[in-house]
Amino acid sequence: MTRYEYEAEKWNGERVKGRIDAKSRVEARVKVKNMGYKNITVTGQGAADEPKGAHLQSLSLKEKIDFTQTFLTLNKAGLPIIESLIFIEKDASSRQVRMLAQEIKSQIIAGYTLSDSISRYPNLFGQVYIGLAKAGEDSGEIDKTFERLIELLQKQGDIKGKVISALTYPIFVVLLAIAVVLVMLMFVFPAFKDMFEQQGKQLPFITQFCINAGEFLKDKWVAIPLIIAVLIFSGIYLLRWEPSKRKIDQILLKIPLISDLVKSAAFSNFLTVLQIAYDAGIPILDCLYLSRTTLSNTVMQESIKVSIKKMQAGAHLSEALKAANLFPKMILFMVSTGEQSGRLGELMIQCVNHIDQQLDLIIDTLGKLIEPILLIFIGAIVCFLALSLYLPLFQSYSV
Repeated sequence: MTRYEYEAEKWNGERVKGRIDAKSRVEARVKVKNMGYKNITVTGQGAADEPKGAHLQSLSLKEKIDFTQTFLTLNKAGLPIIESLIFIEKDASSRQVRMLAQEIKSQIIAGYTLSDSISRYPNLFGQVYIGLAKAGEDSGEIDKTFERLIELLQKQGDIKGKVISALTYPIFVVLLAIAVVLVMLMFVFPAFKDMFEQQGKQLPFITQFCINAGEFLKDKWVAIPLIIAVLIFSGIYLLRWEPSKRKIDQILLKIPLISDLVKSAAFSNFLTVLQIAYDAGIPILDCLYLSRTTLSNTVMQESIKVSIKKMQAGAHLSEALKAANLFPKMILFMVSTGEQSGRLGELMIQCVNHIDQQLDLIIDTLGKLIEPILLIFIGAIVCFLALSLYLPLFQSYSV
């Protein structure tokens, strides 16, 4: 027996928490349901809850969309869940999706619900997907829920694509510049070394530096991939180590335009999940919990904790979001108006559209701003290399 924690709702809407002993999460859920509660969330994991497919790797965004879209199409066509999963298991283009469909099918045959089966793979699906799937199954609107999930996944893909497209060009230019500098240092400057030495004069500092750097890189070329690998792994470590990640997140929120990009992308994901979860019938406090999981910036996550505490104390959503001291006045006004008029879901969609328009403008502005910065960067490199090559020649002419 394992002791599980549960959170549920009485039929009068009151939320309750407690603990219960059971052999598995499914059994715990059944016991809590038999106590007369609804909207049940069970946490904890025993030996019986370990998924056999724990070896599955993470799904890409495209794989999640393909799995969800195929399942929705088959379910709308009237196929039972088991038959839909068998079809995906046999015909999905991705091996990961086929393996996942096989595992979920096996668990449903063993007595698990669809949402319980999905919840056993938090690393594959994420808390938002799991929470919405559970809400859809509890409400009997699994088709609508999967449509919302597809909408959410496509929205996340669009935002990711916009950010990547804005960064691809400058990253390519920087990498090309690094490659040109390496070629110049390793092959061009060594070729001029003998000519410079014949002049019998002391070389300018920048020329000597470039020659020494080129000789070092040519003799110790193995160091180049090692240095690159060290820089990459150091960067990944710093982004994952909590103290450094928090500091980086704080810095990002202080840089002009970059701060707007980070916030707008985060607001778009946050409000989309909030709106979809709300329309799915999930209690507003749970909606806020789910939306918080979309935030990767630790500073913003902590700000939303303030909102959650406010809502737990009985505040309205607009008051709770205002307490976070994070959201623009436009969003707060729209949410407040939606609460007062009973059209919260509709006005949150308007908020998302407004933020998406702002995000497009920011990305466009950032792209236009990066171009002159890159020109200055490339110009500085060309100027440095040219001076390094020609200063010794100018010295010889001045004699």
